[in-house]
Amino acid sequence: MSSSLRLSLIGVMLLTALGLGGTIYHMRQTPRPVAVQSSPPAPLLVSYIVAARALPAGTLARDDDFTTRAVAAADLPADAIVESPEARTGLRGSLIRNYLDTGNPVTRADILRPRDRGFLASVLSPGSRAVSVAVDAVSGVSGLVWPGDHVDIVLTHQIDKANPAHHVLSETVLANVRVIAIDQEIVQGATSVGKVAQTATLQVAPEQVEKVTVAGHLGKLTLSIRSATEPDAIVPATTTFAGDVSPALGRQGNDHTMTVFEGRNAKEYTFKTGEADGR
Repeated sequence: MSSSLRLSLIGVMLLTALGLGGTIYHMRQTPRPVAVQSSPPAPLLVSYIVAARALPAGTLARDDDFTTRAVAAADLPADAIVESPEARTGLRGSLIRNYLDTGNPVTRADILRPRDRGFLASVLSPGSRAVSVAVDAVSGVSGLVWPGDHVDIVLTHQIDKANPAHHVLSETVLANVRVIAIDQEIVQGATSVGKVAQTATLQVAPEQVEKVTVAGHLGKLTLSIRSATEPDAIVPATTTFAGDVSPALGRQGNDHTMTVFEGRNAKEYTFKTGEADGR
């Protein structure tokens, strides 16, 4: 082998060694990828409606009677009502059928909604009846009578051919009557703002239904709200005549007419009480 060929082989071997060395060096300098352990995805949370306070059976629910609790979808209680605007609207004014303690989930079996069949009958106390009366902005206390209030029913009417002092009178027909609905609103402690009520539905005893019905035909009925601090306070029933309000009508009401017959002639004399005996 010639010296030139030997030198060429040696050069090729050197270049090959240098290339392998560079490759090995580069491999040592390149960081190895670190294996990253992926964490499991967070569980999907679902909010459901629970009682914000203890709710006895028979309660007419309000918005603040409920709150929400979030749990994993797998832990959602059976039959619980999932939170949504529609669910909240459906609960407003509903009747609590079963006692709910604070934090208990609310289910469909626990409530009776205002549009459900038999709702009004369930709202009534045992042995009572529901009767509706017409009201307006004045007789309905400017729309400030709400379901759950207690009122007195006052009748104002006229007596034909009575003396002026007794022609118009006002009297209390029923006292301490519970209001269960205004128009079609049965939410306790709330009513439609800015809307003039046309009817009020009242809870009365069976024998009082006829009394309220007759009173509605005799004259105008007015609702008088009772104090929330003393809803059962006993107030004596009174009758107020026009003469009791207007002294002028009272004096006019004391006028009496006497007809004196002399043969075929009749003459009327008018005098006030007390004049006939000199007083």
